[in-house]
Amino acid sequence: MHDDKGHVYVIDDDAAMRDSLNFLLDSAGFGVTLFDDALAFLDALPGLSFGCVVSDVRMPGLDGIELLKRMKAQQSAFPIVIMTGHGDVPLAVEAMKLGAVDFLEKPFDDDRLIAMIESAIRQAEPTAKSEAVAQDIAARVASLSPRERQVMEGLIAGLSNKLIAREYDISPRTIEVYRANVMTKMQAGSLSELVRLAMRAGMLND
Repeated sequence: MHDDKGHVYVIDDDAAMRDSLNFLLDSAGFGVTLFDDALAFLDALPGLSFGCVVSDVRMPGLDGIELLKRMKAQQSAFPIVIMTGHGDVPLAVEAMKLGAVDFLEKPFDDDRLIAMIESAIRQAEPTAKSEAVAQDIAARVASLSPRERQVMEGLIAGLSNKLIAREYDISPRTIEVYRANVMTKMQAGSLSELVRLAMRAGMLND
């Protein structure tokens, strides 16, 4: 499986269409995963690595418009290209309003689809990466015990160990232990790094 160009998730209830897209995208250097309905894709979504979604707009069950609404509600960073049948322009416009990056009318030009996917991945990747980082930092903060979190808040507020100890009525030695735990759990090598992480986690609200 090569996905040096990125990964594409194809959602279409038409098996022939899935096969032809699989062949086209695979030969263009993308990693491809096929789904025959939007619900199966949404179920798998939390575990999927970043990629571009190419979905048909008209499908039984959950259609492309509903898929877009749900992905928007989940604040998914995956760019979505919608494929529409002939004359489905109003649906395509609605899809764009819901956050689809582009739409293609079937039958479409292969090169145009490939260019569209490449540009969608290029534009969305930085956001997806920074969102993944933000989630990672949030998970680190969540791993702190209530006391460690208090110590971290004291540290990023610029308080010394002694002041934090006085505030919570515990010995400075114990604060040092908590401080070491905070640095380890937050994966911070220095106080300045801890402050940067706290900013990314939204803990430093001016």
